Amino acid sequence: MTSGRDGTETSGSGDIARTLELLWDTGRRPSRGPKPGLTVDRIVEAAVRIADSEGLEAVSMRRVATELGTGTMSLYRYVPGKGELLDLMLDRVQRPAEDRADLGPDDDGGWRCALQAMGRETLALYRRHPWLLRVNQSRPMLGPSALDGMEKVLSRIKPMGLSDPELISAIIMIDGYVVGAARTQLYAQEAERHTGLTDTEFWEAQAPVLEKVMTSGRYPLLAALSEDSFTTEFDHFEFGLQRILDGLEAFVARRGGEASGGGSATTA
Repeated sequence: MTSGRDGTETSGSGDIARTLELLWDTGRRPSRGPKPGLTVDRIVEAAVRIADSEGLEAVSMRRVATELGTGTMSLYRYVPGKGELLDLMLDRVQRPAEDRADLGPDDDGGWRCALQAMGRETLALYRRHPWLLRVNQSRPMLGPSALDGMEKVLSRIKPMGLSDPELISAIIMIDGYVVGAARTQLYAQEAERHTGLTDTEFWEAQAPVLEKVMTSGRYPLLAALSEDSFTTEFDHFEFGLQRILDGLEAFVARRGGEASGGGSATTA
């Protein structure tokens, strides 16, 4: 499992061929080890539990072995190392049983409903497993869970009438937005934990200086903002998600008009 300078791990850092065998269950099954009942699934589930409760940095072959009550060498009969284990963990948390996304029936909002549900459930996934934000997934290992999810989304957004690269781009667009929002939320939680100050206490500490600055006349637009401008009750995530979908809806409508000969052939 390759760590970056910022503490991130990188997917696809293990033996690619062996990882694919484990993901798709096409390799030779290990001989029974000294611990009856030990399986790849049990090993991966234990690793996910550790990452959820203690962070990704706590995951090691030795720590997983301790969690399972077995020797470290027993694990290597099933999983070659930490790099392969990470990719199995990534695919594990995307299993249908774990990813509760319900894209709704085909006649319930169509592609917009599907992308909206995908965005909300992806955010929920990162909240359940914040360690995912510590993984560089720019080159993901594509296992059955990842491909099942992609197939499900594509089946619902195909009616958008876009080209295949554009359909993939729409998915990437939503996912990138969600990752940014999830990371912001995670950083806020970490800041509170590291400083010992709640969000309210942090801003109250700045209030005396900020009140003087706002009455100085230097920032008239900021000073004129309503009192609820920075309220935590406003759902910034949902507002942004809906505006992205509005933009896609306008683009799809324009593309449909061009296809029917009702508009210009120029596209953005």
